[in-house]
Amino acid sequence: MRFLRKEPLMLNAFSRRLENFPPEIWSKITKIDELKGQWIGGVRLSPQVLGRLQRSVLVTSTGASTRIEGARLSDEDIEKLMRGISIQKFADRDKQEVKGYYELLQNVFDSWKRIRFSENTIKHFHKELLKYVGKDKLHRGEYKKTENKVQMIDAEGKSVGILFDTTPAYLTSKEMQELVKATQNAFEAKKYHSLLIVGDFLVEFLNIHPFQDGNGRISRILTNLLLLQAGYQYMPYVSHEKLIEDNKADYYMALRKSQKTLKTKNPDIIPWLDFFLSVIHKQSQLAVELLSKENIEKLLSPKQIAVWEYLQSVDEASPGDIAVKTKVARPTVAQALGKLMRLKKIERVGLGRSTRYRKI
Repeated sequence: MRFLRKEPLMLNAFSRRLENFPPEIWSKITKIDELKGQWIGGVRLSPQVLGRLQRSVLVTSTGASTRIEGARLSDEDIEKLMRGISIQKFADRDKQEVKGYYELLQNVFDSWKRIRFSENTIKHFHKELLKYVGKDKLHRGEYKKTENKVQMIDAEGKSVGILFDTTPAYLTSKEMQELVKATQNAFEAKKYHSLLIVGDFLVEFLNIHPFQDGNGRISRILTNLLLLQAGYQYMPYVSHEKLIEDNKADYYMALRKSQKTLKTKNPDIIPWLDFFLSVIHKQSQLAVELLSKENIEKLLSPKQIAVWEYLQSVDEASPGDIAVKTKVARPTVAQALGKLMRLKKIERVGLGRSTRYRKI
């Protein structure tokens, strides 16, 4: 990343990329932020519901992120492993990587407000990610000492080809210092949209590939952290990693197209940003769908459900009628109606004493 540093060339390089973004990129950002607003302004999910969603996402995200890199455990296997149930059919390394990712992601979900984005944090994340993997003991939390390459991994966990060469080991520390500092400055200055800053950080981080192993997984952990800190608070409730896994071929190709240009005179991060923003847009849509009819029963109390079900059985009704028919107190009916209107499941007809409600 080359922006928001004192060096004019670094700042100008990012500015040029920003100016060259096509309308489609800005359109996606606008749509994402509209959905973000719907999530924030929507129903306040109960702690019980949020807890269930987060537990599910921890399993799904751990499975997806580790399978992208070659691990072979299913979500069911991961859930058994995290409950302490022995699963003997997989290699110890797969189980060790899964446990490290699960615990690190859980810590990010629980503590993101207190975590400062920095080089030390990134190194600490790497150390925590690999803390159960014996073979990685010597390089946990340390930048690479030898060269590495980005490989495409198939469904069997085997490499099917080299995508691109990464930053040489001797330059890694310098480039990481510059990248993290530039990213910190960008967030503080608030000149560029946070999604652009995160997207640019990720493509540069993966191009540097600073660690001997675990770079892809760390990049997805950092995605969760940075987007949570940027206000995308649905990250723990819809799996970002699963969307990457489901579109793995496009993920690899977008990285390849952008990263092979980064060290040229005309770096082009648009292919990567287009993919990255498409994933975030889908994640945003799925988050808002958690507030939809299909999930409404788990979002409402029993008395609120009674109001909802009654309104589905009639053309329209007044609050008084609803209270009588459902045997729910008027104040509770009023609360339920307000909640259903925020969910955009009902609409109000008329004003004052003639006010009535009907399903949309």
